[in-house]
Amino acid sequence: MRVLLHGSELSAATAAAALAWVGHQVHWLLHEDAQWHVLSKEDWLRREPDLMTHIEQALANGTLKIIGALEQAQVAPDVVWLSLSPGQRAAANRLLKHPMFESHRGAVLINNSTFPVGETERLHAVMGSQHSRVALPDTLEEGRAWASFTRPARWLLGCDDAMGEQVTRELLRAFNRRSEVFQRMPCRAAELTKLAINGMLATRISYMNEIAGLADTLGVDVEHVRQGMGADTRIGFEYLYPGCGFGGPNFSRDLMRLADVQSASGRYSALLEQVMDINEQKKETLFRKLWSFFEGDLAGKTIAIWGAAFKPGTARIDHAPVLTLLEALWAQGANVRLHDPAAIPALRAAVGDRDDLVTFEGDPYQACEGADALMLVTEWKSYWNPDWHRLFSLLSAKLVLDGRNIFDPAFVASCGLRYRGIGRRADPTTL
Repeated sequence: MRVLLHGSELSAATAAAALAWVGHQVHWLLHEDAQWHVLSKEDWLRREPDLMTHIEQALANGTLKIIGALEQAQVAPDVVWLSLSPGQRAAANRLLKHPMFESHRGAVLINNSTFPVGETERLHAVMGSQHSRVALPDTLEEGRAWASFTRPARWLLGCDDAMGEQVTRELLRAFNRRSEVFQRMPCRAAELTKLAINGMLATRISYMNEIAGLADTLGVDVEHVRQGMGADTRIGFEYLYPGCGFGGPNFSRDLMRLADVQSASGRYSALLEQVMDINEQKKETLFRKLWSFFEGDLAGKTIAIWGAAFKPGTARIDHAPVLTLLEALWAQGANVRLHDPAAIPALRAAVGDRDDLVTFEGDPYQACEGADALMLVTEWKSYWNPDWHRLFSLLSAKLVLDGRNIFDPAFVASCGLRYRGIGRRADPTTL
């Protein structure tokens, strides 16, 4: 099929590469704010496993072409695929008002953008009723975007006519031939379902974080509680891990979009407000534990941080807990030595060059040299099994603050270190 794809988001880059990979002829019209000479250098794109390799291969063999204007597409597309951010709705309007779509009939508009509920219908009206519309909410996982697009567990397929469904199924047929992968529903239902899923996941995380806080107060190890809850088949273990808050460009944004939908419909959601408030509070959890340990005397202390990215496998720090944590530490006069294998450029762009921040991309132990304590913020796999004896020699206060509960408290304590997790703690019996 001939596909016109518009956008510069991760979802756009992944769709462009994947659709071209399976033989579709893709014309990729980048958003004006992120042209290829800029986008191709972005760390968050280059670090996605397999993605840049497939983009470069598709460009080389001609199935993918990057264009600067719609006229360069030369022929009318069978599919118009939109992968834009919420602030780029005007770009979608401009594209769909192009005279090409007035004279051309039978194209399918696939809205893969993070737009409000009902936007697919509105965009379809701009494009013209002679075309079909499909809402295909973005369900990519950052850090494994290529795998989640080319081996999907499901697609939320919002469409209101047979033509849109048939074309979309054929467009994506190469990635999963099982028909049940597509969950067909009306356009608005698909758009709301995507938001509702992320709202539920965020609610589970926030609830577990509240239980972890209660466990701390009561002197209970929250891991016992988590295991007991997860063993109940009505609950299960997914997204039942307490931590120091979630972030990311999509998860946080979807929660705010869902809250906006509630508000616009005249329905105030106290639950969503609480979920977002709890998450923001949890981003300060490690700081509060550190404050308590040092009895409020943090001026001049040096704190090592492992992890800045909002999740492992990505170079992004959008709404990441580390940003809140850094501001709190700096406000108390603490110095920070931070290691992250991917997100240092993004962090530097966000906070600038500061004398009270030293960053490292290579050796995480360099961040611990001269530090009083270590905070684990992002659970990169390279952090899971550190050299505890080396950390004991490096950390002057022998304190490890585990924001993701990835370490075994008893084992850390057996190495002579003090452990503070989210709803978990342990102290060495002898120092």
